[in-house]
Formats: sequence, structure tokens, C-alpha cells
Amino acid sequence: MVKVTGPTDPNVRLLITRLRKLGNEHNARIWRTVYEILRKPRRNRPAVNVSRINRYTKEGQVVLVPGKVLGAGVISHPVTVVALSFSENAKSKVESAGGKCYTISEYLDVNPKGSGILLMR
Repeated sequence: MVKVTGPTDPNVRLLITRLRKLGNEHNARIWRTVYEILRKPRRNRPAVNVSRINRYTKEGQVVLVPGKVLGAGVISHPVTVVALSFSENAKSKVESAGGKCYTISEYLDVNPKGSGILLMR
């Protein structure tokens, strides 16, 4: 029997490999931190509500959630939210406030150095 370490989802495995590579290439601590969080079991990944993003951010900031963004609450200013996944309600609330939603793999192409990102758990 083969023991599987880390996540079993092949998409998350590819993302982890890419994060580790970018973290080493660009000396970006944020990608190394996200890599360490995603290697842990799924039950340990954070789930952040839109209200929390609204409370701790200012207009125009980039927020990274290494887990799922949920739609509880209201967001009153435009922010860019990067996450592993979004609920439909959360995505519509962020976009209706004038913000943008990216998955982590999409945002790696936009900002490979990981500068100017607020990590939220």
C-alpha cells in the first residue's frame, strides 16, 4: 500500500509545486507561507467571510485567503480577493462592490513576486 502525503486533489498538488518553485525563484516569503498552509489537511485551511475582508482592508488592497471565501456579511469597498475557492454568494458580493476575484493559480501569473498582498487566515 502506498502512503499519500499532502493533499490528494491533483490541482492542489500542482499549485503547491508551482508555489514552492515561485517562492524559491523570486525569494517570495508569501508563496512559501501559502505553500505550507496548503500542504496541511483541508480541515485546517481557513474559511473567511466577506465581512471580515471588509473589516480589515482598505479600498484597492489585495487580500489572499489560502482557503475558501464565504458570503456572510457585506463588503462596502472594492478589493482584489485571491483565494483557493469562492462561494457563489461571496464572488457576487465582491464583484458587485467593484472588486475582483482570482484563484491563487490565476494570480500567480499576475503577480509572481507576491508583493503588496495581505494574507488573511
